[in-house]
Amino acid sequence: MIRTCHSPSRVILETTIRVNSPVASGVSELTLQSLFVSEETPLLHYAFSLVRRRAVAEEIVQEVFLQLHERWKDVDAPRAWLYRSVRNRAFNYLRDHQREVLGEAGDETPAVATEDDPPEAAIVHMEALSALRQFVEELDEDDQELLKLKYFSDLKYRDISQKTGLNIGNVGYRLHHILKGLAARLRLLGFGDES
Repeated sequence: MIRTCHSPSRVILETTIRVNSPVASGVSELTLQSLFVSEETPLLHYAFSLVRRRAVAEEIVQEVFLQLHERWKDVDAPRAWLYRSVRNRAFNYLRDHQREVLGEAGDETPAVATEDDPPEAAIVHMEALSALRQFVEELDEDDQELLKLKYFSDLKYRDISQKTGLNIGNVGYRLHHILKGLAARLRLLGFGDES
């Protein structure tokens, strides 16, 4: 908080110290504005991954933030509430528009790729992928690098060993435990082997 001190010759801005403030103890103070700045883009990506239409994703995220603004004092975990609300609105959109064909949508594709896959299954799969991306981003850089080398660069353990300096057995061991940990975290969210 900024306090203004007026003196006859100048104006001095001093920072006021908050006593027993979460900011003072190193925990950042969560405001709707800071939440919007930090979560808008990830929420847009999440919404788009569910509905596959940019304009609809933007509308969903905007509506959810407006709803959060109205309920700010009642929401205990705003980030979780945002993601849950975006998921629910996307679910509703897909249910209400499941027969809609996108026609000339450019690079956008329908949320449901085939008639064999129900929209609910597609949404569960996309939610699992979104959660997996989040978990991978939370890994330390070395573990992220191992995953990238193995699954994005499609390198063999021998090549990963040469790039990282780890021995081949260590590469396999670490990858196994990274994947096992990611799978366990997905199961905690309710995503099983069918996801």
